[in-house]
Amino acid sequence: MTVGAGPVTRWLSRAPSWVFALYGGLAAFAAYFAMYAYRKPFTAASYAHVAGWPFAIDFKVVLVIAQVVGYAASKIIGVKVISEMRPERRPLGILLLIGGAELSLLAFALAPPVFGPLALFANGLGLGMIWGLVFGFLEGRRLSEVLGAMLCASFILASGVVKSVGKALLLHGVDDRWMPALTGLIFAPLLLVAVAGLAQLPPPDAADEAARVRRAPMTAKARAALFAAHAPALILLVAVYVLLTALRDFRDNFSAEIWTELGYKDAASIFALSEIPVAVIVLVGLSLLMRVRDNQRAVGFNLGFVALGLGLLGVSTLGHQLGLLGPVAWMIAVGAGLYMAYTPFNGVLFDRMIAATGSVGTAGFLIYVADSSGYVGSVVLLLVRSFASLDLAWSGFLSAAAYVTSVLGLVGVCLARQLLTHRGGRADGAPARPVPRTADLS
Repeated sequence: MTVGAGPVTRWLSRAPSWVFALYGGLAAFAAYFAMYAYRKPFTAASYAHVAGWPFAIDFKVVLVIAQVVGYAASKIIGVKVISEMRPERRPLGILLLIGGAELSLLAFALAPPVFGPLALFANGLGLGMIWGLVFGFLEGRRLSEVLGAMLCASFILASGVVKSVGKALLLHGVDDRWMPALTGLIFAPLLLVAVAGLAQLPPPDAADEAARVRRAPMTAKARAALFAAHAPALILLVAVYVLLTALRDFRDNFSAEIWTELGYKDAASIFALSEIPVAVIVLVGLSLLMRVRDNQRAVGFNLGFVALGLGLLGVSTLGHQLGLLGPVAWMIAVGAGLYMAYTPFNGVLFDRMIAATGSVGTAGFLIYVADSSGYVGSVVLLLVRSFASLDLAWSGFLSAAAYVTSVLGLVGVCLARQLLTHRGGRADGAPARPVPRTADLS
């Protein structure tokens, strides 16, 4: 599969901006959407009373922890791999990693239950680098906000959709251990088409590089220098992202249990329908950030969008507990606040930070520094929920975690914003160089 070559690539190089954005955004959306079919469907099953499971701890909880541990390990490995990956190797890398994840789901179905956690660990280990590989096709462009927003919409919608598909398969009699692998096979054609589409994207042009800085693989020395230049602010932002990742992963992995407590046990469509408004809110908000042409100001607006989401997270939870919001409205509002705060970290915030520093590099490095830390936080939250003897229902635990994330997250974002404002845009402390106007979507 050749990257950036062929008639489609030449056509995209000459196409209007809105055509390029639609093509690239949809290809990235579809690729990551399909990946979720190999990651999340197993969480739609309860795995209650699994024959042959010898341990007292709940089988599903162990599966979730095992997959998240594998995913976290993959993110740590990805700090080096994603930052050094050459563009022409990305398509094959995506297919090999997701293919390995499907094989692990087949092993989950065939092996005795005691080996189930090992299979889910291997599944997470294969999938943790897909985001960086897909985002690598999109970063460093004048249209990165639009492309990134469409990509981020994929994981908001995909989690609910693939769990709805998995739940539907269960309701039609598919065994709960075979359901994840079967769901993955259903989405395989979409994955192949999407990756082929991504491979045809032309690299960023001269105008992109002038506006957003040239992107290139980074050495260990370059990674260390970039992080050290903004270490205090980055450490605060990573800490906020740890909270957001842990909360988002908990809500995602145990949404079946939360919806059951809220009175929607057998509503397969609720997983997908509740996420559609969330995706629309986040997609529109992130797309509007493209209109901010100055990269330093764009970093500030991104952090403001994160703070707005954190505020909504806390206020909506308070409204639910006061009886002002029903369960569906609360889950939608919590999802909107959570993803408003979470999604900028997955591309557009760090893409603008790289552009503001004026340093040649890749946003994938900063994304994977944050992600590797975030999923460690997710593992810790799962362990606390499982072993700390907390007498809280699933929805009660979600409410408590939402309050903690909202308050501490707002403090962290405000402090990081002050540090970045004081430091200035460039890695060397000098003012960021002016950039051309962002191309209009016309």
